[in-house]
Amino acid sequence: MRWATLGRLALPDRAGTPHASEDHRTASRRSIVTQPSSESQSAPPAAPPAAPSVARGPSVFPGGPGLFRLDPGTAHLNHGSFGAVPVPVQEVQARLLDEAHADPDAFFTAAAERIAAARGRIAVHLGAEPDGIAFISNATEGANLALDAIPLADGDEILVTDHGYGTVVAAAARRAPVTTVSLDPRLPDEDAVREAVLAGVTARTKVAVLDHISSPTARLIATPALLADLAARGITTVVDGAHAPGMLADPLAGGADFWFGNLHKWGYAPLGSAILAVGPRHRGRVRALVPSWEDAHGFPRSVEYRATADYTGWLAAPEGLDLLERLDAAKVRAHNTALAAHGAALLAEIPGLTPLPYTEGLAMRALRLPPGCADTREGARALREELAARSRVRVLIWPWPGGGGIRVCGQIYNRPEEYERLAAALPAYVG
Repeated sequence: MRWATLGRLALPDRAGTPHASEDHRTASRRSIVTQPSSESQSAPPAAPPAAPSVARGPSVFPGGPGLFRLDPGTAHLNHGSFGAVPVPVQEVQARLLDEAHADPDAFFTAAAERIAAARGRIAVHLGAEPDGIAFISNATEGANLALDAIPLADGDEILVTDHGYGTVVAAAARRAPVTTVSLDPRLPDEDAVREAVLAGVTARTKVAVLDHISSPTARLIATPALLADLAARGITTVVDGAHAPGMLADPLAGGADFWFGNLHKWGYAPLGSAILAVGPRHRGRVRALVPSWEDAHGFPRSVEYRATADYTGWLAAPEGLDLLERLDAAKVRAHNTALAAHGAALLAEIPGLTPLPYTEGLAMRALRLPPGCADTREGARALREELAARSRVRVLIWPWPGGGGIRVCGQIYNRPEEYERLAAALPAYVG
């Protein structure tokens, strides 16, 4: 995969279906393709916003905004944090919940078998063995299950990076001393990242916990080449693939010992839906964090069953990946990537913001903020909430010593003008 450094690029204008009014969008949520209203067809085009050196972004994805129930008054440019559930998937989950309420005995008696069937559908999408993956609630749960299954002795250490997700790194630190590899956000490409990680390996390194795609900086870290190098050194690899399902066409290609990823971000699944994938030689050691009546079955069933719990999100999860395929997953990924690039190009025009190297094909882009801006967790949180309250823009602001960063995402419900709103508002906070 080729890396590039974002400059002040101009994206070509693309012809496409004009977006409909909000009322029409609401009425058309059940349709994959949203048709423009008669008023939008006859009304003269609005004057373009002032963005002198960056062309208009990609056209609106046909039917995309109408598939979601997001507040139309807010620019939701932070899909990577929590995702958003399309209406058709919400409706499937609602029917499942109605079924559970109508006959709880029948629903829960059949729950384990139905979860296994849903898991099989997910396995097809991910290119996985159905018995090699398990439903879990989120990436942090996956990290704890994986680390509990790895034998560690006194003196063993776990390697992490300073781009790692906080609760995943904390899970590692609970189990063994950690060595933290510092990855400069400005490292130019995957080879430089790989070399930096390998330089942090010591004779005591037993496990490496790495992001597949880093959350704040939107970088590809756990590449197949890096995972192979670590395996050759006898190091067990644990990969946090929180952003991979739905964003990457083949998220399990690296062959990590343990891999976990959220389905509720880019896979359009209900909230609290994620997958843990475990290599064959480790599966016998994976134990549920809480014992259940299914423990005798072992992985994956023992991990999935939680007695009287809400399983409807997992049962509906395959509908999200099915929807992605019906929309044409390759087109969705290309569209979302172009949107993120457009947003980053607009932000790159703001004095003091520095574009960071990125991986082509990812629907997230990151830029550094000026020195002294969002360099603490408190400062990052304050800026994030100010943008939300005053400008009605949702975006990730991440802290970093010497100046934090901003990450924008692209999703089929977004419009180019939402990134223009962010670009117009941000100078007042970082100038």
